[in-house]
Amino acid sequence: MTFNDEWAELKSEAQDRQPAQMRLNAAAPDPGGSGSGTKADLVVHQDDLGKVGSEAFRVHGELQKKADIAGAGVSKGGAGSTAQAAAELKGRNFGAGDELYTTLEVWSTQVKTVLQMCAHISNHLDYSKKMHANDEAEIVASLKRRDGSAVSVSEISKYVK
Repeated sequence: MTFNDEWAELKSEAQDRQPAQMRLNAAAPDPGGSGSGTKADLVVHQDDLGKVGSEAFRVHGELQKKADIAGAGVSKGGAGSTAQAAAELKGRNFGAGDELYTTLEVWSTQVKTVLQMCAHISNHLDYSKKMHANDEAEIVASLKRRDGSAVSVSEISKYVK
């Protein structure tokens, strides 16, 4: 038996032992669903988007107030208490002064990044909520006849085939 024959046999045996295959073109059945064997649809409710956007906005505000160590205890010269401590340590020839400056700089950069992320999430979800509402109104309008009555499912099915 050649290597290729043996390799093909081993692959075949391994495939036979696998209980399930991965499918990328279908969703998994709804485990707690209706029992009809239907697959769950992706559903996002406007309230959910609003809650996430509001929470991101709240986190942004709280973080902006409480995480600003660079601006805490600002002196007349505009330096915060952490920068003042770093300057004092550096002035007395302590190496920790430069390290404290570096820590302050890294912290400030990371806080700004998180603030930007929260703002982006909040703004994007507000935009998404508005756009989905507009899309929903357009779909509803397109599924009505001129007299305002709903288009039947059988009529819609003609376009899907």
